[in-house]
Amino acid sequence: MLGTLTKRLFGSANDRRVKGYRSRVDAINAAEPEFQKLNDEELRAKTAFFRAELANGKSLDDLLVPAFATVREAAKRTLGQRHFDVQLIGGMVLHESGIAEMKTGEGKTLVATLPVYLNALTGKGVHVVTVNDYLAERDAGWMGEIYNFLGMEVGVIVHGKTDVERKAAYAADITYGTNNEFGFDYLRDNLKYDIKAMAQRGHYFAIVDEVDSILIDEARTPLIISGPLEDRSDFYNTVDTFVPKLEPDDYEVDEKMRTASFTEAGNEKLEVLLGDAKLLKGDSLYDVENVSVVHHLQQALRAHKLFQRDKDYIIKNGEVIIIDEFTGRMMPGRRYGEGLHQALEAKERQKIQPENQTVASITFQNYFRMYDKLAGMTGTALTEAEEFMDIYRLDVVSIPTNREIKREDEHDQVYRTQEEKYQAILGIIKEAHAKGQPILVGTTSIEKSEQLAESLKKEGFRQRDLESATSASLGETAKGGKPTFQVLNARFHEQEAKIITQAGVPGGITIATNMAGRGTDIQLGGNADMVIDEELGDYDGPDRGEKEQVIRDRIEALKQKALAAGGLFVLATERHESRRIDNQLRGRSGRQGDPGRSRFYLSLQDDLMRIFGSERMDGMLRRLGLEDGEAIVHPWINRALEKAQQKVEARNFDQRKNVLKYDDVMNDQRKVVFEQRRELMQEEDVRETINEMRQDVVEAMVAKHIPEKAYPEQWDSEGLTQSVREVFGLDLPVKDWANEEGIADEEIRERLKNATDEAAARKVAKYGIETWRQVEKSVLLQTLDHLWREHIATLDHLRSVVGFRGYAQRDPLNEYKTESFELFEAMLQELRTLTTSQLMRIEIRQPSEAPSLPSDDELDDYEPHHFDPSTGEDEFDAPAGAPAASGGAEEARLARRAAEERDPNDPTTWGKVSRNEPCPCGSGKKYKHCHGKTV
Repeated sequence: MLGTLTKRLFGSANDRRVKGYRSRVDAINAAEPEFQKLNDEELRAKTAFFRAELANGKSLDDLLVPAFATVREAAKRTLGQRHFDVQLIGGMVLHESGIAEMKTGEGKTLVATLPVYLNALTGKGVHVVTVNDYLAERDAGWMGEIYNFLGMEVGVIVHGKTDVERKAAYAADITYGTNNEFGFDYLRDNLKYDIKAMAQRGHYFAIVDEVDSILIDEARTPLIISGPLEDRSDFYNTVDTFVPKLEPDDYEVDEKMRTASFTEAGNEKLEVLLGDAKLLKGDSLYDVENVSVVHHLQQALRAHKLFQRDKDYIIKNGEVIIIDEFTGRMMPGRRYGEGLHQALEAKERQKIQPENQTVASITFQNYFRMYDKLAGMTGTALTEAEEFMDIYRLDVVSIPTNREIKREDEHDQVYRTQEEKYQAILGIIKEAHAKGQPILVGTTSIEKSEQLAESLKKEGFRQRDLESATSASLGETAKGGKPTFQVLNARFHEQEAKIITQAGVPGGITIATNMAGRGTDIQLGGNADMVIDEELGDYDGPDRGEKEQVIRDRIEALKQKALAAGGLFVLATERHESRRIDNQLRGRSGRQGDPGRSRFYLSLQDDLMRIFGSERMDGMLRRLGLEDGEAIVHPWINRALEKAQQKVEARNFDQRKNVLKYDDVMNDQRKVVFEQRRELMQEEDVRETINEMRQDVVEAMVAKHIPEKAYPEQWDSEGLTQSVREVFGLDLPVKDWANEEGIADEEIRERLKNATDEAAARKVAKYGIETWRQVEKSVLLQTLDHLWREHIATLDHLRSVVGFRGYAQRDPLNEYKTESFELFEAMLQELRTLTTSQLMRIEIRQPSEAPSLPSDDELDDYEPHHFDPSTGEDEFDAPAGAPAASGGAEEARLARRAAEERDPNDPTTWGKVSRNEPCPCGSGKKYKHCHGKTV
């Protein structure tokens, strides 16, 4: 109560912060007449002036007012748009590394130009991150007019760009691109062997558009680059033979949870089997060195005890093909990960296909936290403010709207059954269409949108194809008198953006999933500029101006009609788990002070309602006499649902936070390895590093065989002699040295160091310093890469089994931290030993045989992956002709049709082919290595 009173008297913390920006807004407004007097050249010259001021010691904050005034004036002259005062405030929040929450239609794209220009003055490069390629290209071209006018270069990073094009784009002052492309470029850069081939030049400042989608929704799954692993068929076949030897008491299976684990008796039996097969390191199955073996043992157990032939998979033409548990259809080309598919192949005695190995990975959380400055924009962020602050140190500031919101958010309508709910939805759609009100129907999945589309067709409506719909025709009635509707499934970003921009035409009916058309703005009556571009295109006749005015008048008339009908009506068919997604949908209506309304239609059979005890509510409503088709509407229902959503949000936040805790462990190691790798690439001569490694190997070897303070008779001189022979390839009289009277371990250590130094010097003398310098660098970098990839796989396996430590009352995270550190230390020691051993043993017959660093062209063999957190689909594993997105029956149908229509001998029939897909010509090679190979 006291907090409410304080808020009324002094305003909320958000209000006070917004108020704090007003003085600078007033200063920018006061400077506007002065900037209006400047001609174009004088305005453009401000960029060089500001850079000189920075060089003379001024800070960016000192230049904020004149720089923002410059951008505002440039926007008026190039785009005909003037930044509102609230947009200036949004720009200041972004410059201060905050998140600006701005409602739909408030011009976030234009807001970003202010801090982007200001921070680009440093010359360090500013990255603007969008959710898809279409928006990246659109915004770079659109806002690029302002930057180019002010003398700045703009680059854009989208899928399909070459390395040369990417490097040029990152060299620009401002770079637009998608979150996936920025992240993958970082990983690819750290796989290259030439420092000059790296595309990115640092991580100074990034502004993330739709920040909630990128930093929260997509943050649950990492970006992964994988490559083929060497053949390990013998290993899988050997592990597979152990499972049939186990008794029922040796393992536990939970079919409901789809888990299988070994009992204590099983562990003891496996230790004996592994020991006989020489696969056990140390004494215990659960020693850290055996993490990978344990992981594959558990996968073999799952393959035998949880997966049934002809139910979960079938064997066809020598392949193990997964059967979809929901549809019962075969899923050729899909494979289980983490060695499970190989375990099934071993079980069924089929040829074992090589496993893909993760060669690099990073989460969005850890990628974006690398930036010196980070900021974000979205229409909905306050509900996740705690997570943004906790994970990214980003404060959320809600920016006031330019005009007062007139949208009416109505109470939820709750029905007993889904059938009753959909009947009510169909009725309200027909009612809104009849009076000419544009309506946007939000669904939570592709399946739900298709289900509603079928219901509308039965009611006499006709669905327009995405390709055939024009922005001018969305509200029209089809031939034969049938009213039309449009379905958008977040699949074709450019087309759906054009459609959803025009979803405000009178009588227009648009059914859309959550992400469809995100980043575009629905204008009542339609978007005049887009209609002009669509209808007139490149036409440049003398009457173009008149034609444009006719279109603008037509759109204005449509807008007035839509306004008279009540503005855009947002109808949601279900509540999402997150309030933020619901708010995104609501925010589509009521842009820039337009009227509008929103309403959610729910049933007790909806997922969220069912999870939170709708059975009791159903019984209560029956007793109260609720009639069929009748809805219950009450503010209490809204509040109860919001509390349910808050619980789900808190659970999801905990899950993401837990994922991050584990990834932070790997991230610390990743940063060390990547930084060390970059330093080695920059050095012309790594001889000093190699010498230190050799000395360290000698130190470790002596420490192992001659323990500190041990008597000479306790020394393992034979073991030391053998180790020196294996690693250094030298036969030294270590045993004779050990028998010398009065000799100490320090003396033996020095003799070994001198002997190995002399052997290394002979190599340099034999092959020449230039050749040997190349050999040392090549061996060191390739050995580091090989061990790091193995280490990533080992950590993945450790993480999959470390949870079982909880049964022993030990914290899995602490166990993971401890053992991952031990594994990292072991990897570094192995790096020293392997590198030293190879260099001491390598022989070169011809200078041309000297090992060299791999070409960066070999990166083509690596494949990017990012799994959609909500569907589990790999965004980069779409079949040819199908987009990388949400999956669903329609996509599968399109993909099958595309494959059937291809003529292997006619590339013109192939359409778009994924780089990693088998080439349609039938060669058996991947497309990128066949017809898709770039010269």
